[in-house]
Amino acid sequence: MTDVTATYYFRPKEGISPEWAAQAIVEEQTTGTWTDIATRQNYVRYLDGKIGPIVPSGQGYTCTISYPSEIFEPGNIPQYLSVIAGNLFGLSKIAAVRLLDVEFSRDIVPYKGPKFGIEGVRKLVGTTDRPHVGTIIKPKVGLNPRDTAEVAYEAAIGGVDLIKDDETLTDQKFCPLQERLPLVMEQMDRVRNETGRKVLYAVNISSAGDRIIERARAAVRAGANMLMIDVLVCGLDAVRVVAEDPGINLPIHVHRTMHAAMTRNSEHGIAMRPFCRMVRMLGGDQLHTGTVSGKMEHDVSELRGDNLSLTEPFFDLKATFPVASGGLHPGGAGKEIKMLGRDIILQAGGGIHGHPDGTRAGATAMRQAVDAALAGIAPADYAQDHPELKRALDKWGIAN
Repeated sequence: MTDVTATYYFRPKEGISPEWAAQAIVEEQTTGTWTDIATRQNYVRYLDGKIGPIVPSGQGYTCTISYPSEIFEPGNIPQYLSVIAGNLFGLSKIAAVRLLDVEFSRDIVPYKGPKFGIEGVRKLVGTTDRPHVGTIIKPKVGLNPRDTAEVAYEAAIGGVDLIKDDETLTDQKFCPLQERLPLVMEQMDRVRNETGRKVLYAVNISSAGDRIIERARAAVRAGANMLMIDVLVCGLDAVRVVAEDPGINLPIHVHRTMHAAMTRNSEHGIAMRPFCRMVRMLGGDQLHTGTVSGKMEHDVSELRGDNLSLTEPFFDLKATFPVASGGLHPGGAGKEIKMLGRDIILQAGGGIHGHPDGTRAGATAMRQAVDAALAGIAPADYAQDHPELKRALDKWGIAN
């Protein structure tokens, strides 16, 4: 028998022992309930979770709970979550509880993982080991299809490797997917003819569960070279059904919009790491995990661990490309690379389109910032003969 091991932080309410609290969690998530019951036959007890050492941590405690793999229905992600992240968050005698991590056993990972992964995406773009540079169409919503395509061209010709829709742009009347996708891809072809570079465009196919496959297939027919899914609002299985479709052979860019409702509170909710592990095994080729210098709340140690969960060996699954995004600009590129390494996508929206000389110059400045970091040259020094970078640094400065 193999186990699935989840790690929790919890803080009992006053007067409640940590041992009682841990037992309450394991009973709620396996074979118990709030009172003695006559129907709890002895033969079901093999499904009880096992509590590991309870260790003081901050204002509370951490412990592992090992769940027997038999309690999980193989391949049923919603059911997995109901066990490791179910009713425990509402237990009245526990003030706070957070799922920190989960280690899945091989017998309940019947998935093939990313079709492309880091190396596959690198081959598509034609790079070896440098960080990729990406951008987001800005403004988030409102542009018509032709202007969207023009913004994409300016970013691509300026040097980005990836362009994506923002999380709120799907198939609205002001910018229908079936109109903007061919126009953007036409501009990506133009860039390839002019530069020889292939630039990926992650078109947002996020939709209701009964529609996302058809939307993905329609995007393929319209010439898409990458798909994007808002994983938490669509549901984790949205990634799986697209990744497993034999007629869809495109990398999947996974956005984590809404994540902070669960991940931001350091005492309560679900940390990003369990989502990282599930997105990877379900087939996400790229996943937003955060920055060390941007506008979003972040913990550097936790972020590094999240990225490792996407890139370190995990059975036989390919590695998922971590994406640093949210308030990133050329002055922060060096810090991101120093802290997070080269297997990272540096994705800047406002930090490219907000450049004083426009989108093309902003994209060029980001590439220059990456080149400076890889060459070990201070960005201010590199900017002396790279005017696009200099203008960016003059506007936004350098992240410390």
